Amino acid sequence: MITEDQVFEALKTVIDPEIGIDIVNLGFIYDVKIDGDNVAIAMTLTIKGCPMHATLKKQAEEALMQHTAAKSAEVKLVFEPPWNKMMMSDEAKERLGIETDVIRTWCKKSEH
Repeated sequence: MITEDQVFEALKTVIDPEIGIDIVNLGFIYDVKIDGDNVAIAMTLTIKGCPMHATLKKQAEEALMQHTAAKSAEVKLVFEPPWNKMMMSDEAKERLGIETDVIRTWCKKSEH
């Protein structure tokens, strides 16, 4: 049986070539559905007209097939809700130099 953790680990191998961070940490994965050995995900992108949409969709499907026991993988691109930088993991925000709650909390503790 395929687990959601396996799906997310597989999707972490898909790197957005323009940003250099994987699609999971970028917050692109909105939904995961597993039905036996079939996996379907809802994925977004930073903008609706992203020129990488076909490439990232194909890479995500290939990653699911290669890194899980999936017999089929479907990626549906969705744009609701619209993606925003707050959907990124703290790790991705830190790598991109975006202030995070973790950094703010650490700085406040360091001041005392």
